[in-house]
Amino acid sequence: MSKKTYNSGEPSLGLELEEETATEQKDPVTVLGLTFANDDERREYFRAELRRKLPELRNIEGFPIGEDDDIIALSDPPYYTACPNPWLNDFIAEWEAEKKDLEAKGLRKTDFEVTEPYSADVSEGKNNPVYTAHTYHTKVPHPAIMRYILHYTQPGDIIFDGFCGTGMTGVAAQACAKSNNEWHSKIESEFVNSVGHKPKWGKRHAICGDLSPYASMISNNYNSPTDISLLKSETQRIMNELKDECGWMYTTLHDNKPIGCINYMVWSDVAICQNCGKEFIYWDSAMSKEKEGLLDNFECPYCKCSHTKATAKRSFQTVYDDVIDDVVNVIKHVPVVMVYTVKGKHIEREPLAYDIDLLKKIDQHPIDTKYIPIQLLPEGYNTEQPKKTQGYFYVHQFYTRRNLIALSILFKKIYESKYPSKLMFLFTAMIGRSTKMQRVHINNYFHGGGGWNAGNLKGTLYIPPFPVETSVLEQIGDKLRLLLKAEPYLPHSFDNVIQVASALKQNMYTNSVDYIFTDPPFGANINYSELNSLPEAWLRVTTNNETEVIENSAQGKSPAFYHNEMQKCFSEYYRILKPGRWMTVEFSNTKASVWNFIQSAITSVGFIIANVASLDKKQGSYKSVTTTTAVKQDLIISCFKPSEKLLAHFENMRQSDDNQNIFVSTQSFIEELLTRLPVIIVNEKKTTAVVERSPKILYDRLIAFFVQNGRQIPMDASEFQRFLRDTFVERDGMFFTAEQAIKYDDLRRQIPEMVSLALFVGSEADGVQWLKRELVDKPQTYQDLQPKWMQDLVAPKKGDAIPELMQILEENFLKNEDSQWYIPDAENEADLEKVRTRRLLREFKTYVEAAEKPKGRIKEARLEALRMGFKNCYQEKDFATIVRVGDRIPQSLLTEDDVLLQYYDIATNRI
Repeated sequence: MSKKTYNSGEPSLGLELEEETATEQKDPVTVLGLTFANDDERREYFRAELRRKLPELRNIEGFPIGEDDDIIALSDPPYYTACPNPWLNDFIAEWEAEKKDLEAKGLRKTDFEVTEPYSADVSEGKNNPVYTAHTYHTKVPHPAIMRYILHYTQPGDIIFDGFCGTGMTGVAAQACAKSNNEWHSKIESEFVNSVGHKPKWGKRHAICGDLSPYASMISNNYNSPTDISLLKSETQRIMNELKDECGWMYTTLHDNKPIGCINYMVWSDVAICQNCGKEFIYWDSAMSKEKEGLLDNFECPYCKCSHTKATAKRSFQTVYDDVIDDVVNVIKHVPVVMVYTVKGKHIEREPLAYDIDLLKKIDQHPIDTKYIPIQLLPEGYNTEQPKKTQGYFYVHQFYTRRNLIALSILFKKIYESKYPSKLMFLFTAMIGRSTKMQRVHINNYFHGGGGWNAGNLKGTLYIPPFPVETSVLEQIGDKLRLLLKAEPYLPHSFDNVIQVASALKQNMYTNSVDYIFTDPPFGANINYSELNSLPEAWLRVTTNNETEVIENSAQGKSPAFYHNEMQKCFSEYYRILKPGRWMTVEFSNTKASVWNFIQSAITSVGFIIANVASLDKKQGSYKSVTTTTAVKQDLIISCFKPSEKLLAHFENMRQSDDNQNIFVSTQSFIEELLTRLPVIIVNEKKTTAVVERSPKILYDRLIAFFVQNGRQIPMDASEFQRFLRDTFVERDGMFFTAEQAIKYDDLRRQIPEMVSLALFVGSEADGVQWLKRELVDKPQTYQDLQPKWMQDLVAPKKGDAIPELMQILEENFLKNEDSQWYIPDAENEADLEKVRTRRLLREFKTYVEAAEKPKGRIKEARLEALRMGFKNCYQEKDFATIVRVGDRIPQSLLTEDDVLLQYYDIATNRI
């Protein structure tokens, strides 16, 4: 097969192209039962169908902001729509039919069931070709997601991700069709070690949705096949044409001869001395070669007045902006350093008169505004910074004149090309690096580390005092090479479906998906719609952020809004997930309140949390979890939708308050929960206690489920512990079914060394558990316990009052004739529980009285008294008191405690 390299007198991309395959695909394709001559015909037909459906689709919550033509142009239906996808149920029906063929071939089971969560900690780096092909604010490496998909699903299963971002869940689903690369070997080895068997390899299908058109566009390109030859030929053609038209803008002088093209130009803020009033260049005064860095204190070059970054006022200038045909007042920047390459060597120097004259020429060069994103920045938290500090109110102001002209010409060529979808993937990978948000890498500048560009400050729209202008021409080849490196690992057929849609509402039938993996927004971590406003302005379709699930004071979105919207999202997830199936939630926020919002939202809609494990993306650390309310950076929450059998038990219980029915429902719930918890967790050849099997956590799960199903709590804590001991098997303070206990004993014999969970006293409940651990082997006196207690005592949550050690002992333990405290037996424990309950309710009554006063505020409260009081009010259907007290206690205490938050949410919805 003959090959050639495209070259029109300009430097090529250095990529070989196969001549006879550099044509558009002509083979027939069949989609949803319809056959077309080729993909172009398929695309044309479904685009016409999508246009016909758009008026109805526009009524769906979260529909993006954009004209019909732009939405159609961005879409590749029916596989990808830049709006809610109207063909989801058609694909689901087709995939369900495919399952029968797979079962007939023995590639999947009809009775497939996952009884344990994937509890092994996962470690997966981001340095892989797929991850680096295109940047985004957050992304979970797809090999990490593969582990969960392989555990919870079988070939042919349907996976959903409503916060898909760049579509890594879809990439992972397709990658489960084993191709024997390095990831598959590593995952298979891990499976054998942690799960005890090899994974079931085979392709799965994914439905990926995101509110952002920008994210969905990236997701579509990651999840659709690539015509390599067409991509190469079109990229080379466009690059050659772009160099012909724009190359002159990126030239400079070397040995008094014009050469092209520059790599970077560094610009600097211009400051005004508050003493003498003269302007000076911030770079020249503050950047010190001797100190090899930026000076904290520097002098005005005219009057020698000392300045800091804060005291040196930025200079603004009034200029005519021909893009918007108006006069604007913007920050003043001047060029200070040129970086270009000659014969493989990087040259750094100050701009010459030639460079300055060239910039003046560029300023006078006309620009075609038809292909410029003339769009105001949205109101928001991140967008305030460039408005206030730079005078930038429009998207196009984030680019230098030179880069804006080059990008507009490039965009026009892509828009009119034979392969706009994949070329737009390259374009959006470039435009972020083409903005003024790129920073100088100070260390590389002084120590010759290679690349100057340190990238932008993640999660912001921050424009640094020394913006780096990166050549548009230089980036095209780089982005193509990154995509080509990733391509062998990406789907080679249309196996997944992508849409722009709100997670609050899915156009899918109930009980239609087999597994959910999701990485939702977490509180105020990242304001996606604001950050995406720059690339989406180029795409001409923007995020409808009215229902964006974040905390954002500028948008009027409080923590309560975030909690309520997440609850709605998980409610929709619960609806579309099949009974008995699993959901995995990746969590990345260190705020306890957000952690509890997520847990509360998950459990309040009916999901049951079975395990919390760690995920190490090798950027920061994901640490092991010691309690289910610990916040240790990023976590993986495994939860499941109750089985049809368990749901039927509760339906029967609704129709009868018979004690036997209640007991059976309690037993059914705990038994199903125990069967879905890991029997043992092995870490570094040591077994670790499964905290979810402790009586306290099991009781919390029971309360959550009964409350969610609108039933009275069947028993108190002491009765529940007696129930556990009478019905199940106890080992090492954990409870198991009889069959699990046998397995646990066998595994413990194989790995005898056990690591107990570290326990510090940060609350009254922690204190009770700490004392039980201390007293389990022998009784001890107060004098024995007190020094150790003080060592393990840590600061409680704000607003929580931990009782003194003696009070906790008196309320929860018994004392012998030698003044030694010991753990009471079951009967005495029940009596103590009654006494303690009365004391806690008396204390709660004082909070109720304080809350009833017109301006009564409860600055500090005993958390256990609040829990007991809320529980009692719930039993008595006194929801108004729960809300009244909840509104008067410290909000951090309410939002950071999952039990209080659960009762408060239920009460709020019932008054």
